[in-house]
This record gives sequence, structure tokens and C-alpha cells, in this order.
Amino acid sequence: MEQSNTNAINIDRRSGLNFIILGLMALGACVLMGVLGAFKYIYPDSLGGLEFHKLRPVHVSLAVAWIFLAAIGGIYHYLPNYKNLMITWPRAIKLHFWIFVITGIAILTAFSMGIFGGREYWAYPPALSAPIFATWILFGFNILFTLKKEKNPWPVYYWMWMTGIIFFLITFSEAHLYLIPFFSENIIRETTIQWKSYGALVGSWNMLVYGTGMFVMERISGNKELAHSTSAFLLYTLSFIALMVGWAHHVYAVDSATWIRMLAYTVSMAELAMLAKIIWDWRTSLTPEQKHAHLQSYRFIFAADIWVFLNLILAILISIPAFNLFSHGTHITVAHAMGTTIGINTMILMGSVFLITEEVAGLNFKGWAKSCANYGHWITNISLIVFLGSLMVAGSMEAFTEWEDFYEKSDAVLPLLTLFAFSGIGLLVGLWMVVVSAIRLLTLDTTNQAEPLKAAAE
Repeated sequence: MEQSNTNAINIDRRSGLNFIILGLMALGACVLMGVLGAFKYIYPDSLGGLEFHKLRPVHVSLAVAWIFLAAIGGIYHYLPNYKNLMITWPRAIKLHFWIFVITGIAILTAFSMGIFGGREYWAYPPALSAPIFATWILFGFNILFTLKKEKNPWPVYYWMWMTGIIFFLITFSEAHLYLIPFFSENIIRETTIQWKSYGALVGSWNMLVYGTGMFVMERISGNKELAHSTSAFLLYTLSFIALMVGWAHHVYAVDSATWIRMLAYTVSMAELAMLAKIIWDWRTSLTPEQKHAHLQSYRFIFAADIWVFLNLILAILISIPAFNLFSHGTHITVAHAMGTTIGINTMILMGSVFLITEEVAGLNFKGWAKSCANYGHWITNISLIVFLGSLMVAGSMEAFTEWEDFYEKSDAVLPLLTLFAFSGIGLLVGLWMVVVSAIRLLTLDTTNQAEPLKAAAE
């Protein structure tokens, strides 16, 4: 029986790491597609046969895949190894993984052939949504029945993970209502549903990311009260309300009640402020020994906190109606979206990846792999400052300067967009260094470390 349990632990651990490795590969490819797309946007005649309308959906799809894969892999890894909750159906994890891989290949093939579905995040042919939906049902039931084994009150990250899974299924279903003529034949109805579902989709993956971040902070600090605190559950409440109504301040093409829009503004700002406070308080509570024990993970979580503060300032600005009237649809909006995706979500998920990497690799986390991760972290964050700064300045020029025509405006912001594209190369180099380091260490033979990790969790 003991040998059987050990084998189950090893299967679960490896399966979770496979999702994370695939997610890291998606991130590396996502940034490459983003850089190619930026140069194609600025210099339309460059890059030969590569076309912007194909590069953009590949870039967006890979970004979404990275977020979900890293979060899913972390959940599959943390529950059996650190929480002593054996996955109820471990073989279903492998099925989940391979359906995801095959569907991903089919999506990329469709894009390369110029076959699209016409959506923002789900740009692929809608038939390919069926296996994705099926895997999330499988994932949801597997995690729910695993968490039911928990005898103690649930920490906040359990609630966040399950809420994220359930509302992904709901919002993913909403996003496909356009396939029904009742919705697609009315442009106002169709636009409202599309953007409402996408706003809530972001809320669902925020739940997965924030839950992962809360787990990482608990693991590094060793303070189990953190995930049961009033602040933690206030963050969950705010995130849940933002998931439900946060879309309202993105839908400017259709009417919505003023109170819903104001509630969306207020809750979105409060959510970011609470997340920033929790991370800041956690950081100040750590001892030097705790920081050093998971140094790379700690650095990414701390970087996320800085980006939360910066994005909060920008979010407040673009929520001012008079400011938003001019800024919406400019590169300021792009900066906000990219700052959230890279500065907050990616940094938190990298904190999770390196928490696992540092513990799985153990003494092997040294030499070039450690230096690569360290320098990659700094190159990424410095490049991101230039990257977002150039978008902000370009967007401000677009929004608050009077132009004779579109061509005059385009010529004026071209130098800033060029800086944006070249800073993207720095972002590419930095993230690739981090990705290569993590993949190298996660692919080490770590079978014999299953029991020490289990003992550490106990």
C-alpha cells in the first residue's frame, strides 16, 4: 500500500510539472509572436509572408494558454505534494494534458491555414471549443472531489480555485452564445454578451492566479493563518464581485446602468489595492532566511506587487470618464492590458513556477540555471518599464493631441512604437532566460524527492 501511494505521488507530481513546462513553452512562443507582430505592425512590408492578422491571434491564444496551464499545473502539483490530498482520478490528469496538447496543435494549425472563428480571445474555429470545455469539466470534477477530502476549513485559495474553474465554464459558454441566431442577429445583444463574457473570463483566471499567489505566500512564510485571514477573504469577495460586474467599464459601445458601471470601477480598484496590501504585508513579515530559502520565487511575487501598484494608478486614471473618453482605444488601453497580463499575472505565476522549481531542483538550482533565472528576472522587469512607458506616451499623444489626419498621428507616434517593439526584444530575451532555466530544472529526474517533499509538507 505504501508503494502504491508513493507511485501515485510521483504520477501526480510529474503530471503537474508537465502542464507547467507546456505553459512555459507557450509563454516563450507567445512573446516571440508578440515581438514579430509588433514589428509587422510598424513595418508592414517586413517579415516576408508572416501576416499581422495571423500573428495576433496566435500571440493572444498562447498568452491565455500560458496563464491557464501554469495555474492548472500548480494546482495539480500542490494538492498531492504540499497538502497531502491525493488527486481523486490521477489518470484523468494525463487525459486532460493530451487533449489540451492535441487541441492546441489543431488551433495553431487552423491559424496557420488562415481559418479563424472571428472572436477576440477564442479566434479559432468554434468546433475546437468542445474538447476545451470537456477538459475543464473533467478538471473541475477532479479538483472538487479531491478538495472534498479536506477535513479542515478551506483556505482562501481552495475557494478561489474552485470559483475560477466554475466561472470559466460559465463564461466560456457565454462567449459561444453568438452561435445561436437569437444573439448573433442583434448586434447590440451580441456585442454586450461577447464583452461581458470576456470581462468575466479575465475574472475567472484572476481567481486561479490570485489563489496560486496566496498559496505561494503561505508556503514561503509558513504562516497558515494568512490564507484564512479577513484580508484574504476580502480579496476573494472583491475578486468575485469584479468577476460578476467588472466587465461593465469595458463596454462603451452599449448602454449599461450607471450604478453598475460605478460599482465595476470601485470594485476593480479595491481589488487591486487589497492584493497590493496583502503582498506588501506578507513581504514585510518575512525573515531574511525565509526570503533566501525561496529567493527567486520571492522576487517574482515582490515584482508583481510593484506592478500591481503601477497598474492601480493607471486603472484609476482610465476610469475617470473625462480621461477615458479620449484614452479608450488608444495604446494606453494596450498598456493597461499588457501591464496586467505580464506585470501581475505572469509575475505571480512565475513565483509559483519557481517555488516548485526551487524545491524540486533542490541543490541543482545553482550555476548557469540560477544565474539565467536571476538575470532574466531583471532584464524582463527593466524591459517591461520601457515597453509599457512607450505605449503610455504614444497613447497619450493619440488621445490628447489634435491631428490633421490619421497619417499625421501615425507618423508622430512611430518612434515610440519602434521603441516599444525593440523593448519587446529585451522582454523576449529576459523571459526566455527565465523559461529556459525553469524548464531545464523541471525536467531533471526528481523521482526520489517525492518523499522528502511530502515530509516537508507535513
